Amino acid sequence: MQAFKYLWLCLLCAAALHASAQSSPRERINFDANWKFHFGHAANPEKDFNYSLATIFSKSGGAAQTAIDPRFKDSTWRSLNLPHDWAVELPFAYKDNFDVMAHGYKPVGGHFPETSIGWYRKHFRVSPADSSQRFQIQFDGVFRNAQVWINGFYLGTNASGYIGMAYDITDFINYNRDNVIVVRVDATQYEGWFYEGAGIYRHVWLNKYQNTHIATDGIFAYTNFQGTTTTVQIESTLANENTQTSICTLKTYLQDRAGKLVGVPKEQTITLGANTEQTLKHSIPVSKPHLWSLEDPYLHRLVVEVRSNGKLLDKQSIRYGIRKIEIKPDGVFLNGEAIKLYGVNCHQDHAGVGSALPDHLQYYRIALLKNMGTNAYRSSHNAPTPELLDACDSLGMLVMDEQRLLNSGPEYMGQFERLVKRDRNHASVFMWSIGNEEGWIHTTSHGKRIAQTYIAKLKQLDPTRTCTYAADLANVYKGINEVIPVRSFNYRQYAVADYHAEHPNQPIIGTEMGSTVSTRGQYSKDSIRAYLPDQDIHAPWWASRAEEWWMLAAESDFWLGGFIWTGFDYRGEPTPYQWPNISSHFGVMDMCGFPKNLYYYYQSWWTDKDVLHISPHWNWRDKRGQPIDVWVNSNADDVELFLNGKSLGKQEMKRHGHLQWTVNYEPGKLEAIAYKKGKKLTAKVETTGTPTEVVLTPYKTTMLADGQDVSVINVTVVDREGREVPDADNLIRFAIEGEGKIIGVGNGDPSSHEPDQCVDGAWQRRLFNGKAQFIVQGSVKPDIIKIEATASGLWKGSTDIITVTPREVASVTIDKTYELKGEAAKSRPVGQMLGADISFLPELEARGIKFSEKGTPVDAIESLKQHGFNYVRLRIFNNPARDSGYSPQKGFCDLAHTKAMAKRVKAAGMKLLLDFHYSDYWADPGKQYKPAAWRGLGFTELKKAMYDYTRQVIQELKDQGTTPDMVQIGNEINHGIIWPEGKVSNLDQLAQLLNAGTAAVKAVDPNIVMMLHVALGGQNHESVFFIDNMLARGVHFDVIGESYYPKWHGTLEDLEHNLNDLVRRYQRDVIVVEYSQLKREVNKIAFELPNGKGKGTCIWEPLNTWEQVFDREGKSNELLPVYDEIAKAYLNSNK
Repeated sequence: MQAFKYLWLCLLCAAALHASAQSSPRERINFDANWKFHFGHAANPEKDFNYSLATIFSKSGGAAQTAIDPRFKDSTWRSLNLPHDWAVELPFAYKDNFDVMAHGYKPVGGHFPETSIGWYRKHFRVSPADSSQRFQIQFDGVFRNAQVWINGFYLGTNASGYIGMAYDITDFINYNRDNVIVVRVDATQYEGWFYEGAGIYRHVWLNKYQNTHIATDGIFAYTNFQGTTTTVQIESTLANENTQTSICTLKTYLQDRAGKLVGVPKEQTITLGANTEQTLKHSIPVSKPHLWSLEDPYLHRLVVEVRSNGKLLDKQSIRYGIRKIEIKPDGVFLNGEAIKLYGVNCHQDHAGVGSALPDHLQYYRIALLKNMGTNAYRSSHNAPTPELLDACDSLGMLVMDEQRLLNSGPEYMGQFERLVKRDRNHASVFMWSIGNEEGWIHTTSHGKRIAQTYIAKLKQLDPTRTCTYAADLANVYKGINEVIPVRSFNYRQYAVADYHAEHPNQPIIGTEMGSTVSTRGQYSKDSIRAYLPDQDIHAPWWASRAEEWWMLAAESDFWLGGFIWTGFDYRGEPTPYQWPNISSHFGVMDMCGFPKNLYYYYQSWWTDKDVLHISPHWNWRDKRGQPIDVWVNSNADDVELFLNGKSLGKQEMKRHGHLQWTVNYEPGKLEAIAYKKGKKLTAKVETTGTPTEVVLTPYKTTMLADGQDVSVINVTVVDREGREVPDADNLIRFAIEGEGKIIGVGNGDPSSHEPDQCVDGAWQRRLFNGKAQFIVQGSVKPDIIKIEATASGLWKGSTDIITVTPREVASVTIDKTYELKGEAAKSRPVGQMLGADISFLPELEARGIKFSEKGTPVDAIESLKQHGFNYVRLRIFNNPARDSGYSPQKGFCDLAHTKAMAKRVKAAGMKLLLDFHYSDYWADPGKQYKPAAWRGLGFTELKKAMYDYTRQVIQELKDQGTTPDMVQIGNEINHGIIWPEGKVSNLDQLAQLLNAGTAAVKAVDPNIVMMLHVALGGQNHESVFFIDNMLARGVHFDVIGESYYPKWHGTLEDLEHNLNDLVRRYQRDVIVVEYSQLKREVNKIAFELPNGKGKGTCIWEPLNTWEQVFDREGKSNELLPVYDEIAKAYLNSNK
């Protein structure tokens, strides 16, 4: 059994953008691949390719005998793809220097001239057919002080390490000959006091367009709300770089997600003078728009077209969310509803990759934050990467977009203007921050005047948003605070109330709050290894613990909310320790995104989820009889703690607080039972055994074969009972085969000096308190990537990742032949299920196994019924008797065996779920092989064969009086069925096959309930992607079935989040149709979904596999009576 997951959220957006680009003369070409890299030298010109010796700027296009020269031979340079952070690749280097310490002890900066200059070169060709086009090279972010040349011609220097730059290169292009882009990156000077990376760490693009075109960042859209009237206002700036006047027509229109026009398109004719720009204003009234919100981040598409004499000259589209933001002294209001800002500060930094985060990693991190309850993100302390804002737009996260430095000189005002123009169309951006802790000026007249200049500039560029300034000041109304619209506090939480009393009309936000320092999984202070307890105990002198600030902010309306420092640990700024500490302790998650205990404090009070979390772990073998401080974070009304069944007392939960017990340690089970508004919650930690197996949990197992997509794979070890060992420190080695590569490893240890980038190819990482992580990236070639993780003395862990070719999704194709009509198309009610897949039973009985309870012989099916089961699932294979098939020569799970089993199930008064595999043997996400009899069929014939076979099976079952109550067309089909035709890479064909099977079932009996079954129990984004695409292609189903195995599908929290979201999105019933472990917990989640949509579970092969309820000899065990409890609690209830 194999489970697969994937963050597919970007695929449709990327495909739509691709489609738009292909229908427009404008092209935006990703330029990340195939660069050359070499270190220069900040102190030795000869080692810097003669940069400081040659007459580089004396003659245009010159620079002989330097790396700038197009003829320079770079064949010995390292080949790589962007984004690239060279700092993360370097070993740690101790130096007793504040700046070196603050940047994570990486040898980058003025003290390290040999590793602080980096040269990049890229060769490319341009067709003569494009000689009438204009070309622009665009860099999203380079750290820092980047000088750029093309074909020896100097283009410019960008001092900023955070806001990008773009240069027109039209005049310098060679057609049908080699072109060379050269970038010299100088990271000898820092900008911040935290890890910043080094190199071209964001994307590079080659933009191609006509002489008459939309200017760079030339579209600005915003929404006006006047009573019941909603109007989208658009300002479009057009540029004419021809030498003559251009008469053109501008057309602007708004589309919903399905491509349907929203409002009436607007057209305007304009005469553009030669080499001029002009801005036109349009407005599109929208009736009852679908608004963007945190819970439903709905994005429209705004399209601007430029035509001349009917010819399309340019076309750009932007994702646009219609929403209303109001900032008032008593709250932030989104679409008229008050929200408290549950915010985090974050630097762009992640384990393994440093500052060069792949796009999909941004979505991974934002999803983790949202699960904690976060609704706002501050881009501390610099312009964010555009893909971060895309993730926040898509997932529903507000963003405070921050300028790097408060300075009104031309350099920094230019940076600010580029930032605002670039980001002002993002729905997620709700406020600008003009700076952070400018201690030299923020109470001076200089600071006040500079702030006024920024505020005036912002009114020109974006009159729709307000701004703030993050001040580490108490009750001080001087300088910047006199003029800034929104007052922000960094720390100083006890001064907020006094400041508000004196300035009641000025909104107040806590921009940096709650800087608890802690180390994940550590429970004592260790000054040698530089660790701190993983509880809300310690904070620096200038800051506060979580409970201190949040208790003040939570109940006061004049606190609009706050941003904790920080969401994740980050490299650099180790506090309170220094070496060997190389990263911060501030995060509520470590650098990998593994939650610390503080995560659950905020989740308790920032969400309406049922939270009950116990810490620490319960592996204290050398502390028997010694007192252990136990913390419980919860939003329950009260909590009672038990050790090995003995009550340790009940405590009432104080709002915005936590609970503590002192417990004398003894091995076993520490359990909490809580009640929240009458609802029972449970949680436990147990003493585990020693590790026996490595477990890999990939965040997604389907990736785009685009050379960019990545999957985060988390690593743990478990004991013989499948329990995660929380204090393990095994060394794990990783191996990968196929079209993929590992791009980084980590474990969240703030004092680990292991390499994040194993440049020698021997990828490995030691577990830190039971966890590690690595990141896999695919190539541009579709493949199945096989991954293994090994540790000395343990069973290996493995997983597969399938990569699929990105496809343009402009429309969908539905085969009307198998379209449901009339009664067959109606939804059917789904009853409760407490089921068991016992397809192995005939084979077990054929082997002579006899079942018994307490020595009394029993029929297995009757026994299950007596213990509350009401459903049996049977899988069916097409021709399992083939020699190479399942159970060779025996044919178990064929139609004959299935019919016999169906009679026994119905005779026992139980319901039947039939699971078609459409294979001669097992089908799951890793193998969906076509039956031998269907090989060589054309696609139309294949659909008919599937229809005929399905109808035959259902008809024969009906004829013998055993019509299935529920049917699933395919087993764990998130990677498709009947490969290769039905692979997930071809969504249209996959849907047509599902429709053919469904039509066959309904032709026999329209009342049969249909299930859509995917193996994505904890993988919400991939579940949503798959279901959305099947619904768009007309696939009929009544109930969503999910497989859940912790080994592959994540935590119970992941499962609960996914199922709740599916219910909210689709208002359909949900069943966990495969599971084995955590019986009580899985059933509790599955049955207690909102609005009665949780219909239950079906355990996989409980007679002899995994956590079976009968042992291998057929004797019942202690797990069988668990189902008496479950049936009593949930069946025939109103839950």
